[in-house]
Amino acid sequence: MLADYAIEAVRDEDHLALAAACQPDVGLCTIVGIDGSFSRRLGAQLAVMQDGSTVGDLADSCLESQLATDMAQSTERRVRRYGRGSSNIDFRLPCGGGLDILLDPAPDRAACRSILETLTMRRPARLPINEGRHLLNRTYLPSLKLAVLGEGPELEAVSSLCSAMKIEVEVFTRKDLSIGQAARNAQYDPWTACLLLFHDHEWELALLEQALASEAFYVGAQGGDRARSDRNLALAARGVPEEQIARLTSPVGLMPACKSPRTLALSALSEIVDRYEQMRAIF
Repeated sequence: MLADYAIEAVRDEDHLALAAACQPDVGLCTIVGIDGSFSRRLGAQLAVMQDGSTVGDLADSCLESQLATDMAQSTERRVRRYGRGSSNIDFRLPCGGGLDILLDPAPDRAACRSILETLTMRRPARLPINEGRHLLNRTYLPSLKLAVLGEGPELEAVSSLCSAMKIEVEVFTRKDLSIGQAARNAQYDPWTACLLLFHDHEWELALLEQALASEAFYVGAQGGDRARSDRNLALAARGVPEEQIARLTSPVGLMPACKSPRTLALSALSEIVDRYEQMRAIF
């Protein structure tokens, strides 16, 4: 039951405040307007617990402390201005900008639970916001998931980094796979990235054909320019459509020619997270 939803179980930091708001007596703060620059996006949220502690992150501890104080004094839902243009001359944002923040001491907890249920089914969800000049619906995306298939220390490095960052990862080693066949139990949705880390590239073709035909938002395979050229020709010979082959990212990562497993893992995961974050702007 999501009524007992544990905040510790939430992988995506974007969902932390929402999960906390499912609990009784928890207030929810939502940025509904940004004037100038700020280090968090429109719709960023912070939950204020009954004891004044907070769940979530709005980048500024002074702002979070002020929100906790103001929420304790709020009995009704209202939008309050912070920073530039605020009537509170004793509080300013370090960035010099201004924020319109919706203070809701009693958010719709049934709606919060419904959204979390939708997210666990790997579907995006929206929370209607009827306040503010810029934000009408707060959109949540399913958490990033990574399916990594391969061998060797690169596979271990990616898995360890995902664990440290609380990114859901499914690992498929050669023991879990059969050469020339698709991966059993591999499921790719629009919020899942597929990363192949094989030195023996003959393992790749059936796995890539499966992933490229799926909804995975990212499909990547390690290897240099020669490996990429040979791989693309082999996929075309198998009848994989050109538009699907064009989806394949190779070499992988933001840094060229990584020379260690940990560097490759950091480079590849950075690229994947960047692609995932870009989808937030679309939704």
